[in-house]
Amino acid sequence: MMSALFEQLMQAPVYQLSQAEKEALLLPRLNELTHWHDQHCEPFHHLMQATQAQLQATEYGDLPYVAVRLFKHRLLSSVPHDAIFKTLTSSGTTGAVSRIVLDRDSAALQSKVLVKIMQEYIGKQRLPMLLVEQPALIQNRSGFSARGAGALGLSFLGRDHHYALDEQMQPNWPVIEAFCEKYADLPVFLFGFTFMVWQCLLEPLKKRGIQLPLSQGVLFHSGGWKKLAHLAVSAADFNQRCADVLGIQHVHNFYGMVEQTGAIFVTCEHGYLHTPLMADVLIRDPKTLAVLPHQQQGLIQVLSALPQSYPGHSLLTEDLGTCLGEDDCSCGRKGRYFVVHGRLPKAEVRGCSDTFR
Repeated sequence: MMSALFEQLMQAPVYQLSQAEKEALLLPRLNELTHWHDQHCEPFHHLMQATQAQLQATEYGDLPYVAVRLFKHRLLSSVPHDAIFKTLTSSGTTGAVSRIVLDRDSAALQSKVLVKIMQEYIGKQRLPMLLVEQPALIQNRSGFSARGAGALGLSFLGRDHHYALDEQMQPNWPVIEAFCEKYADLPVFLFGFTFMVWQCLLEPLKKRGIQLPLSQGVLFHSGGWKKLAHLAVSAADFNQRCADVLGIQHVHNFYGMVEQTGAIFVTCEHGYLHTPLMADVLIRDPKTLAVLPHQQQGLIQVLSALPQSYPGHSLLTEDLGTCLGEDDCSCGRKGRYFVVHGRLPKAEVRGCSDTFR
């Protein structure tokens, strides 16, 4: 379903349109997806009927949404079974996991948009890449955990991939040393899930008392802040440790989920998560589900122009966040920017790196 609306979105700059200009492009696409899933996904159609949802929203707040937990209990698909190209699974550590089905077009859209967003931070060249992962994680490409999907998706943005961990999830020192010898003080790209970067790389490096020569590197990480919070590690602590033992000054966290892969939300230089052109957020009151104004904490609703093979374009998460404003972040990026505070109390822990013990 590569519609003209989606092509318009893909041609526009990622962070340069004002919120009003962005909504004028994104809202029609979201309405288009609502109609598509209503016609092609029977459970979604029944949900729309049961909730008497508006299929044609005039503003974000009117968009029907699916509670992200529903994907743990039902397989929601808008494509025939024989069109399923890949199935992603969530990273919950207890109970059922979400299953997300992708056809080839949806998988291609996710990759295309991920590249477009990431190029805003690392440029268009493919940089040498060090993944804080073990190679076996992404060997099976027909089915993935959220962790595997994240690692594979970002690996396409790099070249000459080196895997920093061995099969026991310990630092593979010969690989790390070979990477540093080859690319010392050159632009490189590092990726790993937050808790794993801390426990499997940053902490061992500190114990050894060495700093890697990666001063021109960019590190992207995501997930696992709950475990670091228990260790009293803040975002500032994490970034400082990266500077101390990796030599890296450019560190970006990002917020995303397997139920809405592709259009990720990346932190700017000031630590705020920014909404790209292809996605957006709303904040809803946890009790009334009414849309809240900026500067008030509530449940995060994520919107995305991408999900075509399953009804994931408007999801109510179990994460608490605050939208801080729009079009006025001092980093210069337009659109909404926000922070995530953590999981709703009693909600299941499900971060990507929380699956590693």
